[in-house]
Amino acid sequence: MLIISPTAKISKLADIEDSIRGTKIIIEDGVFIDSFVKVKPVGGTGDVLIKKNSYINSGVAIYSGNGIYIGENVLIAANCTLAPVNHQYQSRIQKIAEQGFRDSRGGITIEDDVWIGANSVILDGSILREGCVIGAHSLVNKEVDRYSVNVGIPLRQIGERK
Repeated sequence: MLIISPTAKISKLADIEDSIRGTKIIIEDGVFIDSFVKVKPVGGTGDVLIKKNSYINSGVAIYSGNGIYIGENVLIAANCTLAPVNHQYQSRIQKIAEQGFRDSRGGITIEDDVWIGANSVILDGSILREGCVIGAHSLVNKEVDRYSVNVGIPLRQIGERK
């Protein structure tokens, strides 16, 4: 079920799929969703809630999985992936695609006033507390403290010697 505020601004080039399993995608007042954003209900029974005045930039992929809560005034930069779901893969005699999904680690919670830098990946069980900043190219699979900066795995500086 899609519930989109009439004051949300969604690009005609965004792709927001409706659920066939009855999960909800709720987009509140003042939300901006840019071109080439994909919101896909898949991999679980969780809802997607995007609260007021949040901004989702071009190329972001959001999978409903075990649920995503995006608070107010959240900024998600280009090409991020939010994936609150994990494939099962223990069986060696069965294809991964046939094994279904692992138990939920709690979905993804992004509290108010969070900034997620470009090309970051946020996984199931992540909790981004109020005011935190996630640096570009980060991988997050845990809780990040309020008003902290998480730069993920450090990348070697261009030209840095070994």
